[in-house]
Amino acid sequence: MKRCSLISASLLALLLALPSTQVLAADLYRYTNDRGNTVIDYRIPPEYVKYGYEVLNDEGVVLRVVPPQATEEQRAAVDEELRQQAEAERLREWDESLLRRYSSVEDIEAARDRALGGLQIRVSTLKSNKRSLKQQVENYQSQAAEAQRRGDPVSADHLSAIEDLQSEIAATDRAIAERDKELKLVEDAYQRDIDRFAELEDMVEFRRKMANRNSSSAQAGGSGH
Repeated sequence: MKRCSLISASLLALLLALPSTQVLAADLYRYTNDRGNTVIDYRIPPEYVKYGYEVLNDEGVVLRVVPPQATEEQRAAVDEELRQQAEAERLREWDESLLRRYSSVEDIEAARDRALGGLQIRVSTLKSNKRSLKQQVENYQSQAAEAQRRGDPVSADHLSAIEDLQSEIAATDRAIAERDKELKLVEDAYQRDIDRFAELEDMVEFRRKMANRNSSSAQAGGSGH
């Protein structure tokens, strides 16, 4: 017990011998209060944190700067800038793709016609299959009606075949609707490519004319001397 007391006393003496700043050193905060006054304290009220503050050591040296939290307007401005950058990047990639794949609007129109032609063939095939299925249904229905006129029962297999065919017709109708939607999407996509490529051609032509004009002006200026 006496040895523990001696150790505690030694630690206490050591702490007392250290400078008070080493014992009590803590970060300071410098912030601006709601009156616009600069305040330095060992704590910062929570309501002032969003306005930003500085962290100082006990000698007043700035250790860290915490910027103000962004306002809704600032966040909206940043979001808009990011959106514009993303849109500019999208256009750049689109333009590069168009110029790499096509040399004229006519090239795009030819590619569009090939793509639409393939889809239209698939739609025609589906419609032909639908007509065939409907004909089979009509044949089965005619046979069933004939059996009923004779007073014979219509077999369950006969009715099941009609039901299966009608299910196939419904599935074919859905496939046709999907292909029609795809046709519209493909046509619209190619039209956007055509419109964008036309804009690029106009821009290239404008730049060519401006370059020729500048060249002519330079030559005229040189001959004047």
